[in-house]
Parts: sequence; structure tokens; C-alpha cells
Amino acid sequence: MMNRLSRKIMTLFAPAAATLLLFVAVASAHVTVAPAQSSTGAWETYTLKVPSEKDVATVQVDLRIPAGAEFKQYEATPGWDVTIDGNKVSWIANSEGIQKGQFQRFYFTAKNPDAAGDIAWDAYQHYADGSLVQWSGEAGAENPHSITSIVQATGGDEHSHGSNVTDNSMSMEEHNAIMKDEEKSNSVNPMVYIAVGISLLAFLIAAISILRGRKE
Repeated sequence: MMNRLSRKIMTLFAPAAATLLLFVAVASAHVTVAPAQSSTGAWETYTLKVPSEKDVATVQVDLRIPAGAEFKQYEATPGWDVTIDGNKVSWIANSEGIQKGQFQRFYFTAKNPDAAGDIAWDAYQHYADGSLVQWSGEAGAENPHSITSIVQATGGDEHSHGSNVTDNSMSMEEHNAIMKDEEKSNSVNPMVYIAVGISLLAFLIAAISILRGRKE
């Protein structure tokens, strides 16, 4: 009897668990630009992170530089060519691209706007089958764009590298700062916790129903 009860509970729990895992995977697989915060007028080194979610490879990524920001430089990435057309920067694969289950980071430098406020990074992900995913929605949308909050610079708090930046190199301090900011910007969406709570509640209700059925 106990084994039969366990099988019933697992039968009810498995679909909820699968749905939850799928939700978490989708919620964490966004195209993002980090850091999530920088200062006015700074020459910031940004990180564009592109995961590939389909069964075919990602072969091109277009990024629109927000109004008020100025694209300055990019770090060469093996296997990718870069084209710049106005405010559109494109990374185009010259080899296999980003395969399913993989992600690629692209580094570039942009001068932030002189005024404080939020800037949005619209990205367009091209797959080898010709499909396109537009990461240009508002916060909470299925395919949201990344937001960087530009705050007023105060004294030595600027991230600016100065006007004498002439190469694409990056210090270890800069790299560690980028990784730290990226982790913050890619933190788990609150909706994930809501989904977890709903799944657990559904499981609890199902288990109570089964137990009541046994008693009756």
C-alpha cells in the first residue's frame, strides 16, 4: 500500500518538477549586458553574454548601442568577425558559432551618457536555421533587454579608463569587476521563487488529497 501511495505522489510531482526546471532554465538563459550599473561619462568595459537555446547554433548577434552612449572598442573573439554600422554592432561567426548548451562572452568598451538614467541594450540573436530572437522587450517580458543604470559620477568613483585608452587589453581587476557585476545582473528572477512555491503547494495539496482518499 505504501509503495502504491509513493507511486501516486511521484506521478503527480514529476510533471510539476519538470515544469519548474523548464521555467528556471528559460528564466536564466537571457542575452545580457553587464554591468548593471555604471557612472556618467565613464569608459566602461561591458560584457555581452549570449547563451544558445535552440538545437541549431547561434551564428550572429546584433547589439544596438543605446542613445547617449558611444561605442569605442571591442575585444577580438576567436571565431567571430565584428562589423559596426552606426549604432549597430554585429558579431558574426566565421566558424561553428555557439552550439546548444553553450554560451559566449563578447567584450566591448563604450562611453556612458553624461546624464544619469537607465539605458537599454537591445540585442538580436540569429540562429543557423534563419530564425531570430529579439531581446528588446521591457522588464518582465518573455525576451527582455538588459538595463544598465547610469548613476552620477562622484570624484574617484568613476569607472572611466580615461581618454588615453588605445588597446583592447583588460586588467585582472577590471575582469574580476566585470564578473562580479555580471553575477549580480544575472541573479535569479523573483518569478523563479514564485514558481517554486506554487509547485510545492500543488504537491502538498495532491499528497493531502491522496491521504484523505485512503482514509475514506
